[in-house]
Amino acid sequence: MRRNPGTDLNTDGFADIRINTPAVERRAANLPTRRSLKKDHQAAWLLNAVRCIDLTTLAGDDTEDRVARLCAKARQPIAPELLEAVGVSGLTTGAVCVYPTMVAAAKRALGNSGVPVASVATGFPAGLMPLDLRLAEIRYAVDQGADEIDIVISRGLALRGEWSALYDEIRQMKEACGSARMKAILATGELKSLENVSKASHIAMQAGSDWIKTSTGKEGVNATLPVSLVMCRAIRDYQTQTGHKVAFKPAGGLRTAKDALNWQVLMKEELGREWLDPDLFRIGASSLLGDLERQISHHVTGRYASAHRLAIA
Repeated sequence: MRRNPGTDLNTDGFADIRINTPAVERRAANLPTRRSLKKDHQAAWLLNAVRCIDLTTLAGDDTEDRVARLCAKARQPIAPELLEAVGVSGLTTGAVCVYPTMVAAAKRALGNSGVPVASVATGFPAGLMPLDLRLAEIRYAVDQGADEIDIVISRGLALRGEWSALYDEIRQMKEACGSARMKAILATGELKSLENVSKASHIAMQAGSDWIKTSTGKEGVNATLPVSLVMCRAIRDYQTQTGHKVAFKPAGGLRTAKDALNWQVLMKEELGREWLDPDLFRIGASSLLGDLERQISHHVTGRYASAHRLAIA
């Protein structure tokens, strides 16, 4: 499955993709024990998780005021006195993620902060819209100023093994993104097997995706360590074959500081230190930020802050 970004689909080796599910599950179960992170080292990893978060609001009752509050939190995700205590300044989240109609409001609220605006598109979360409408939604979000586009793949094509058709769709979505970077959401909880997860990962990367992302956060099963391990190994294989680095984003189900540490250990163990940077690793979560700040507060003060002080919006 060799490809330089921008060339035709190559499905050589697809038939050979087999996943040893028990082995994957054992490896994933052992990841939390691979590194003992204590005190200052743990605080550093928690702060790194903050800068990798795509702070997100995707509610039906979103307003420009809610988006503005979220953007304020993205610009200053951790209380200044806590950052001063650990000797850190200028910390922001990795991005703010909103619906296309809220992109312009997010851009205004973020100003010159350098925080990118990501927009979901392509009929998020189900993706069950005609292709021309999905492409139009991407173009609309880009026109509104989106720096990143989170697209959803057609799960039906993956489940039926129509890999060429899936490649063609994702390729058109990438072209519609223009200069915006694209995250391909695989909705892994709906793909039925780890083999399908691996194949969909390779197709998305061949089609030009800048990130592969586990979930919309709306499925019954979202990001899990076994699925993430399979996707990371697909990224590693793809880099070996092409020299091209693809980023990874787990989304949905990451709620605690412990989750943030576990996924960062996965990145470090499977892909290397580079994948602890927000250019190559993002976490799709918002509720997670509250627990990260709570744990950082405990590290600095020796006590936990009350939850209402850490509310995002």
